[in-house]
Amino acid sequence: MLARMGEEATRGDAVDGIDAAGVETWFRDHVAGAEPPLAFERISGGRSNLTYTVTDTAGGRWALRRPPLGKRLASAHDMSREHRIISALHGRVPVARAVGLCEDESVIGAPFYVMDWVEGPVLRSKADAELFPDHDDRRAIGERVVETLVAIHSVDPGQVGLGELAKKEDYVARQLRRWQGQWEQSRTRELDLVADVHDRLVARIPDQGPAAIVHGDYRLDNMILTPSGEVAAVVDWELCTLGDPLADVGLLLVYWGEEHDELSPLLEPATTAPGFPRRADVRELYAERSGRDLSEIDFYVALGLWKLAIVLEGVFVRFRAGQYGDAEETREGNVVEQLVAAASEAEQRLS
Repeated sequence: MLARMGEEATRGDAVDGIDAAGVETWFRDHVAGAEPPLAFERISGGRSNLTYTVTDTAGGRWALRRPPLGKRLASAHDMSREHRIISALHGRVPVARAVGLCEDESVIGAPFYVMDWVEGPVLRSKADAELFPDHDDRRAIGERVVETLVAIHSVDPGQVGLGELAKKEDYVARQLRRWQGQWEQSRTRELDLVADVHDRLVARIPDQGPAAIVHGDYRLDNMILTPSGEVAAVVDWELCTLGDPLADVGLLLVYWGEEHDELSPLLEPATTAPGFPRRADVRELYAERSGRDLSEIDFYVALGLWKLAIVLEGVFVRFRAGQYGDAEETREGNVVEQLVAAASEAEQRLS
């Protein structure tokens, strides 16, 4: 996790979602070598679970993850599940080392977990890409995004203790059912096209191959890089499950912005900077390195657009309810309808 340069961490009693005394007591009991008092800083950039920098008096640093503030959907923001996933994957793919899990909600009002701090740049925007001005470096970073996804999909869930994380079969059908249900619970408007696209996608679900670990929100700005552009850690595993790995590829292509795109779920994503591979290159590289058939990848792009619209509707609802504290204004409410329309158009283009 990377705090913004030049910002000072602030005491926990001034940070939404943190009880300083409770966290300090927990750290004394569960984090070897920690030296309270602790300081806390909310990290911007996330659109669901909240992440904080935790710093002690000796200069030690950790990252703390907790759910959004206030009421949460029952199936979302499961801290113990996310902690279990990164614990299982550490040493096999780039993830931060898990330090501890607190399921006692009396400590800060919600479960949370702590992991090692991973220092490095996060490329959230085209401006951030200037950290790597050489076009060859940018292309290499793009290729590593794909190669890391191939590595995640190559992990045998059973061998790392995640074989029972979720059902393996009928992943797409389960996703369509789950996210349509989330829409019904969190929508702020009438938008019949959401149900229409759902029904059309249900009618043409491709056959699923062997189940793999699916990240669920895989993109460039959900990873921390090293100063040389290697992948130091993939973050935000809250949507991780078992299922069809091509869903990750489809969503990655949705996020992979190009310079003249009319619609982008991210504001000027880093991949719009010169040097990054094109979406077609991403597809070809994944197919080559994974050996998987991407002939029906356009279905998964349509699925990704539709799912992302519903995810952003939930973000918009939580933002309006103050569940991110004093967070910056979000544009999600304006982009939801555009994403649903794009999903509809993508589905219509399928042969």
